[in-house]
Amino acid sequence: MADKVEFELVSPDRLLMSVEADAVAMPGMEGDFGVLPGHAPLITALRAGVIEVEGAGDNPDRIYIAGGFAEIAADRLVVLAEEAVPVADMDRADLEQRVQEANEEVAAAEEGEQRRLADGKAAVLQEIMGAAR
Repeated sequence: MADKVEFELVSPDRLLMSVEADAVAMPGMEGDFGVLPGHAPLITALRAGVIEVEGAGDNPDRIYIAGGFAEIAADRLVVLAEEAVPVADMDRADLEQRVQEANEEVAAAEEGEQRRLADGKAAVLQEIMGAAR
């Protein structure tokens, strides 16, 4: 069994990361989960959240994704992300403004689909804010 997992993070326009990692934590649709070397094969959808890559450097790399898919094999993990931004590159003031605007949308939204979409947007932005700390 390999002692590293080959990790690739791909967005629609480019390869964002290709490293050998000790472990990768991801936001799955049913909850967060981790991938270690020797993981059982799996293809799964990912929700918006933060991917944490351990073992590729001194500190874990943290990347926010806006959802996507993961293809997992015993020695390889490929994440196809709708959008990906390194947490270290996020502008905190811009995020705070976007959270405030999203909360205003929630307050103004009517019940039903409009409210559900506004709540979802606000929740994702809150998660990004938590990741940017």
